[in-house]
Amino acid sequence: MAAPIEEQDEVEDGDFYSLLNVRREATQEELKAAYRRLCMVYHPDKHASAVDKRHADAMFTRLHRAYEVLSDPQTRAIYDIYGKRGLDMEGWEVAKRTRTQAEVQDEFEQLKKEREERRLQQRTNPKGTVLLGLDLTDLFDSYDDEDGEYTRTTQMEVNRMAIAQSIEAPISLRDAVSLAGSLSTQNGTGGGSLTLVFRRLYPSWGWAEADVELGDVIGPTVGLKVHQNVSARSSVSCRGAILSSAGGMRPGITCVITRRLAPHTTGSLTWRWGVISAMNTSIIRDTESSHLALTLQLGVPNSFVLLSGQYKGQDENRTRLKASLRVGVFGTVLEYGAERKISRHSILGASVSLGLPHGVHLRLRLNRASQLYTIPMHLASEVSPSVVLYATVTPLLAYLALDRLVIQPYLRSRKEREVQEQRENRSSEMQKHKEEAEAAVRLMQETVRRNVEAEEAKMGLVVMQAWYGRLVLDASAPGERARVIDVTAPLQCLVRQSKLVVTEASKVGMPGFYDPCVGEEKSLKVLYQFRGVLHQVTVGDAEPLKIPRQSHRIDS
Repeated sequence: MAAPIEEQDEVEDGDFYSLLNVRREATQEELKAAYRRLCMVYHPDKHASAVDKRHADAMFTRLHRAYEVLSDPQTRAIYDIYGKRGLDMEGWEVAKRTRTQAEVQDEFEQLKKEREERRLQQRTNPKGTVLLGLDLTDLFDSYDDEDGEYTRTTQMEVNRMAIAQSIEAPISLRDAVSLAGSLSTQNGTGGGSLTLVFRRLYPSWGWAEADVELGDVIGPTVGLKVHQNVSARSSVSCRGAILSSAGGMRPGITCVITRRLAPHTTGSLTWRWGVISAMNTSIIRDTESSHLALTLQLGVPNSFVLLSGQYKGQDENRTRLKASLRVGVFGTVLEYGAERKISRHSILGASVSLGLPHGVHLRLRLNRASQLYTIPMHLASEVSPSVVLYATVTPLLAYLALDRLVIQPYLRSRKEREVQEQRENRSSEMQKHKEEAEAAVRLMQETVRRNVEAEEAKMGLVVMQAWYGRLVLDASAPGERARVIDVTAPLQCLVRQSKLVVTEASKVGMPGFYDPCVGEEKSLKVLYQFRGVLHQVTVGDAEPLKIPRQSHRIDS
């Protein structure tokens, strides 16, 4: 997969490991040997003409910079974690040279916080929710008319609407203020509320927040919440609130104890007292591929058992399948659904719930950045196979049509526009990289010539042809056009004792290479001769390459 557009700057400028063609775990001896081999090719004293000396001096400076960074344990640790941007961070000059990688990371985070503190005043975290509830029971429920015949009406009603918005404004690295407001209406009755929250972070033990809520449905509410980290695996949070109503002051308390039971498993115990009193315990197991939860609640008026599971797809669209079963005093509800990433900032989801006595409900969700749009639809008052089929199949078919006719064409056109804009904005920089690569190829010509003569004399490894860039590997796509560069000489220059090893890193930064197709997926194709027999191999941009290999042999 091609590197994201925002990551192209550092890739284009070249990776130090790729430039020296060494492993990320390379020892000091391996670094020194690779640096010396390249110096033999690019040292300015090795070239006679003034033009070649100038290009060799530029290349030698890049090589020396890479070796200087990687040969020093501290700068290498910084580079491994944060790349070249980390090396440019101010403040490293006061750091001790004996720091470990973990200590270097802590130091970087501290410097980063100091730099970010100046931007906090201008930063907010807006979040919003829009909900539109529909009653579609008339589309599926049948009624008897006066003649005893069944009729079907097609009336759709909007029975609920809600809008909520919140913003958070950091005051300092420890303090933040958030303001949230909401408006809602259901079956002709509406209301609204406004909430102000002040939070302070205490690095030594946790955080605390105070909130005030004003609304026309319920009276003013004042609350205080404290969260404390008891240990590395346990935490406790408590919230106390006082609700002012026509019946007087109504206090409430909620306490939650959380403990990490295993690397991916967490347990919690919740106690609530007030308008709604209950005891709740849950166990959650969350991994990269799944999420499982078991919840048991005993309370007045609601007690239930909830079992839920979620499968997390590892594809680039982050597809997730969900299912849950809830059994309680108010009935039984089975819910299943899925969600999928449809663009860089958008996630689309749908779920169906079947309940007794709740009926059949369909919920559509669109999460766009920090905004959530939800459409819950009540389809039927009773569970019916035909309604369940409609609720399950219709959203799926609608998504497949939308994805094929709208989403995928839009994403392809947007990516093409981004790539084209990047090429236009960086045309001068790309030309510079191209000229540097061509100059490096000219500088290595004598080394390549001697290398080829030595390999041919012993029937060793000779690179016949090599291409790097966007290859067209699928013959069924006649409209596709390859965008590649010839990298035969750069690869032959790396041959040592009839072996060629290219490390696991983007090959853009290697001497003699540049990016001929910015923003697109790249590959390396090599046609080589070993012991008089032709071989061929193709690898991805970040994949390692080791030749010769018997599996690369081209059968006659």
